[in-house]
Amino acid sequence: MKEEKTMASAVVVFFLINDKVLLGEKGRGIGKGFLNSYGGEIDPGETPPFAAVREIGEESGGATIIEERLEKIAICDFQTIKSDGSRFVCTVHMYKTREWMGGPKSTPDILNPDWYFIRSLPIERLMLADRIWLPIALSGEKMYVKATYGPHQQSLIGDVIMEKVKSFPEE
Repeated sequence: MKEEKTMASAVVVFFLINDKVLLGEKGRGIGKGFLNSYGGEIDPGETPPFAAVREIGEESGGATIIEERLEKIAICDFQTIKSDGSRFVCTVHMYKTREWMGGPKSTPDILNPDWYFIRSLPIERLMLADRIWLPIALSGEKMYVKATYGPHQQSLIGDVIMEKVKSFPEE
């Protein structure tokens, strides 16, 4: 059986142009095989925006983003129950940006990125919880999200809880 990765905190950055979002197939790690965007684990001592800039530089195949141009769209607490019954919670800070330089392009982390209309996302290709909250957040709502996944993030346990907010505390 494949190893189940755990992490405590992460970031994801969605690239937007007009009414489209760039999504690609996750090539490895949590969410492998599902459509997502670039991001990764927040290292000790990093703020989420700093980690977002670093992760985009490392994973996007050449894109550069500016911390001040990031807009937080969600903070998601994803609890996972692993195969052995143990649990972990990963808090994921979700951002969008409309400004970048270079890339992004296909990398081992995100394969074959393509532009999708936000109003008609390929929902069946998103991770299970993302199918519920992501279209709403990409359309302009800010929110806190809580969801519980079963082993390998292949099932959702209970409802996805969304709490819309006007803004998030400063980082």
